[in-house]
Formats: sequence, structure tokens, C-alpha cells
Amino acid sequence: PAAFPIEDAAMTKPIQIRMAGYGPPTTGFSKALKFIGDRLQGQFGDRLAIDYVWNIMDHGHKAEDILGLVEHGEMTLGYQSSSYLTDRVPELGFVDLPFLFANNAQARAAMDGELGRHLVRKTEERVGYRILGWFENGFRHISNRLRPIHMPADLEGMKIRVLPSEIQKRTFELLGAIAMRMDLTEAIAMIKAGTLDAQENPLANTVTYGVHKFHKFHTLTYHFYISRPIFLHRATFEAWPDDLKRAMQQAVTDAVAFQRKLAVEENETSRKAIEDAGCEIVELDAMEHDAFVAAVQPLLADARKMYGEEMFKMVAKA
Repeated sequence: PAAFPIEDAAMTKPIQIRMAGYGPPTTGFSKALKFIGDRLQGQFGDRLAIDYVWNIMDHGHKAEDILGLVEHGEMTLGYQSSSYLTDRVPELGFVDLPFLFANNAQARAAMDGELGRHLVRKTEERVGYRILGWFENGFRHISNRLRPIHMPADLEGMKIRVLPSEIQKRTFELLGAIAMRMDLTEAIAMIKAGTLDAQENPLANTVTYGVHKFHKFHTLTYHFYISRPIFLHRATFEAWPDDLKRAMQQAVTDAVAFQRKLAVEENETSRKAIEDAGCEIVELDAMEHDAFVAAVQPLLADARKMYGEEMFKMVAKA
């Protein structure tokens, strides 16, 4: 008879959903996780138990650990810049290419369209994720502690942190810098210590991680556009009832639109925060921008051989 209450308890036990990120609760990414959670809680009530770890770096983890935490099911859902997965999913290196997208609209259309679906398939073939959408990390710019950057020559000999991506490393080597692949946690420590000259990030990240307190010079290069896949532990997702799977997909789709709108606002407020901190912002003129594009042409030529024309066509269509 004792078996009945136990079984009954198991049947009514709520489904646990743990969502994780690597920024404070104030970022657009954290707000987008909360958007997903609130939407699901509103629909399913006590069928779900949702909890959040806004910043895994506050709990002794490196930013990149989120990949393993979700892959091994310790977290249900997370996000991370796609560059962190390029060693395992070479095709993701394609979206690390410099000056690939002309603007936000084209980049979003590509990631929501054929290119994004292709990259989801390639990633899911190799990693135990279910990917439901792409947050926008957006266009990236260069900050440094040494001097204003107007031309690639100004980067000569500068030690710059890049994401763990060979494509990104090669980009900055072609621009004349000393490119150092490393996790965000390590980069922040070195920036504070003054042992790293430069970094590249969207303005919002530069401000979120306090880099503008150490770097006086900021150049708007728009050199990479990076997306952050929203991935779930696949086995957990697959075991859910169909109504929850459908609801999660819809919640993520709507959260992406919500987060991208916030990203545009964050870019504006972050630029103001950088200016208010007494930093210098350099906007490249057409000739300066062309010099950066010209410097990375060898990489783009190699990429056509490495990836084939198919993915380039997907970008052109978008």
C-alpha cells in the first residue's frame, strides 16, 4: 500500500526547468530568460518549477562552462556565443568571418532563415542540444588602453583578446594585432591587471563587464556580428509532453524578438556610458573602414574554399 502515495507524488511532481546565463539580471539576455520563464509559468502554473542562475561566473564557473552544464543536463537551457562551439562544429566558424553581414536586418534574416537552420542541424549532429533560436550579441567593436585606432596599422603589436575561434584569431593577426584566444573570465582579469591591451565586444558587453573603466579608446569597427544560440539539454526536452515542447519553442521565438529590441536600446545606453566615463569613441570613415576590409581579404578567400559557396549564398539571399 505504501507504493501508492509515492507514485502519486511522482505523478504530480513539477517538471524542473533551470535556465542559466553569464551576466547580471539587468542584461537583455537575463531579461529574455525571465521572459521565457514568465510565459511558461503563466501557461503551466504548478506543472513547472522554474529557476534561474543569472550568472554562472558568480558561482565559480567560467563563462564557457555553460556549454557543458547544459550538455550534461545540470542546466536545462542556456545561451552562449556561437564562437565557443567552433572547435566542435567547424561550420559555426563561418559566422565568425569578418564583415560578413552588412547590417542587423541582414544578419537577423540570415540567422532566422536558411543559414540559421543549417547551423542548427550541424550543431545538433555533434552536440546533445536542441537549439530553438538565436539571441543577438550583435556587431563588435574594439576597445584598448593604448591609443585611438583608425587603421589596421594602429593595431600593430597590440595584445587583444578574441573569442575561442581560430577564424577570429586569424582575423586579428591579419589586422596586425597579437590575438589571444581566451575565455571571458580570464580576459576580464587581465584587462583589470593591465596585461591585455585590447578586447573586442559589442558596446553593451564592454559596459556590462566594466571594461570601459580600464580602456579609454573605443573604435566602432562592426567587424564581427555574433549570435548566441539558445540551447536545451536535448534528452530533457525530448522527454517533455508535446504541449510543453511547443510552448517552449514559441516562448523562445518571442523572447528572441524581445531581446533583439533590448539589444538596440542597450547599444545606445552603453555608448552613452562609455562617453560619460570620459572615453574616446572613434567612428571610422569609409576609407578607414575599407582598409580593415582589405586587410582580411586573404581570410575571406580561404573561407570560400573551406566552406564552399553554399553558405555565402544563404547570406546573400538574406
